[in-house]
Amino acid sequence: MTIAITGATGQLGRLTVQKLVDMQGADGLVALARSPEKAEDLGVETRAFDYDRPETLAPALDGVDVLVLISSSEVGKREAQHGAVIEAAKAAGVTRIVYTSILHADSSPMSLAPEHRATEALLAASGLKVTLLRNGWYHANYLGALPAALEHGAMIGAAGEGRISSAAREDFAEAAAVAATGEGHEGKTYELAGDEAYTLAELAEVVSAQTGKQIPYVNMTEAEYAEALKGAGLDAGTAQMVVGLDAGASQDALFDDSRTLSRLIGHPTTPISEAVRRALA
Repeated sequence: MTIAITGATGQLGRLTVQKLVDMQGADGLVALARSPEKAEDLGVETRAFDYDRPETLAPALDGVDVLVLISSSEVGKREAQHGAVIEAAKAAGVTRIVYTSILHADSSPMSLAPEHRATEALLAASGLKVTLLRNGWYHANYLGALPAALEHGAMIGAAGEGRISSAAREDFAEAAAVAATGEGHEGKTYELAGDEAYTLAELAEVVSAQTGKQIPYVNMTEAEYAEALKGAGLDAGTAQMVVGLDAGASQDALFDDSRTLSRLIGHPTTPISEAVRRALA
């Protein structure tokens, strides 16, 4: 069986390739990337694959049985890009697509959800076998703000008391590898999230305990948070998108207590406390 992974030079794509190599070796793996030379260090076959050049897609999928479709990073273009990949997969004879969607895509208020819902609909209409991995938030989505929090003595946001069930990117990559190689995943939808949930105030407590400094969480209105982000250098559009994500989080859009992810990978997910420790190190 040949497995191909899109976005193989991205953070999740690279980790997924590495997990697959660990599980079954490099044979039968294909790294698909816009710039395949950047994937050569992965030690597997590489092929050029550009979402915006549909003519590159079907030829790159020749002989592929299972396609791990890592969602595009280009917000606003995802539906068209994913649609082109799905059509190419059908033309190339791909048997199954494993797609990385968003947690509770069918009901999520997150601004990122509509493109994932649209992709899921395209997959459902494709006639292909499909496995949906509805990924929750990565720990890294919040840990990237640690340096600023330590510099200014506070974590800021607009997520209120929203509970966040994030997990390490490595956990999600392992889930993709398991779903691509294992039996019984056809037609399944997996809501994937970390075993432990926390609020941003509780995350600030973890950071405070590990740094020995008092780093409180300051909850802002959406307008206040947008202004703070623009003051930190974000353009208005990006600031508004970040604020919208926190608004979704405040509605528990990033919460799930099913522990589906840890069952799928066969071990507990990485605790946020461990992720903080690694980030501080």
